[in-house]
Amino acid sequence: MQAASGQHYPEGALYLVATPIGNLADISLRALYCLRLADTIACEDTRHTQSLLRAYGIDKAGHQLLALHQHNEEEAAQNVLDRLRTGQRVAYVSDAGTPCISDPGARLVAVVRQQGVRCIPLPGASSVTTLLSAAGCVTGHADAGGFVFHGFLPSKALERTRAVQLLQKEERTTLILEAPHRIEALAQALAELGARLVTVGRELTKQFEEIATLPAHDLPAWFAADANRLRGEFALVIHPQPATTDAQQDTQTLRTLHLLLAELPLKTAVKLATEITGAPKNALYESALAWKELQKEKQKEK
Repeated sequence: MQAASGQHYPEGALYLVATPIGNLADISLRALYCLRLADTIACEDTRHTQSLLRAYGIDKAGHQLLALHQHNEEEAAQNVLDRLRTGQRVAYVSDAGTPCISDPGARLVAVVRQQGVRCIPLPGASSVTTLLSAAGCVTGHADAGGFVFHGFLPSKALERTRAVQLLQKEERTTLILEAPHRIEALAQALAELGARLVTVGRELTKQFEEIATLPAHDLPAWFAADANRLRGEFALVIHPQPATTDAQQDTQTLRTLHLLLAELPLKTAVKLATEITGAPKNALYESALAWKELQKEKQKEK
């Protein structure tokens, strides 16, 4: 703790403190010291945070805990700002993990920064980086590095299906989160990704943690095989699209173009093929003209 206590913690600053996502040991010395030092702790659920603090031997009076959640964030942000202006050190924690990532807090930070007040992040646990580090994602695309964080997909079936259709076009690694009561519906939707690999992280860092990688079309059966797999909180990593050779890409592109030309006018088919495949429009237009000429020759031969 000496390493943390010897550092500077300015007054009148907002501290964004990461807390464990399940395992109480996954908290930094700096976070513990800051929570002890804070004059006010803003949090999603005061009862949950009070229990967390007691687990670390930190005692805070009721007036030192301030509820700040998605239903009152704008109003509570003003309360926080008022306390900061008096010189208080205010810490903000979400129920679990790093604040402001698929949790309330972003509006709070925006309000505080707009007023020129310092915001100090204290890094720590996050389901996003935790699962990514264990997924073993390997990309074969030179331009498909990094990852995309989508958070929770829409809860309504039609909107979720549309979201998955967009994910099919995303070549990069993609991370999404899901609650236990919707995980089966999500598995059914993601099955449309076919053979693309998905890593499921369940109850990360907890006693019954489970991490498994399997093709997307096997997800519904995997969850159905064991009722325990439906319990807990979930993070899922959709692995990047496997690399294809130029020859494979050309074949797939032309097949898409020819299928569209068989049903649509030439310009419309080329436009759609460009949007679907990402191939250059001029090249597709030339290929379309050549295909049309070939079809005319075949008709003459008949």
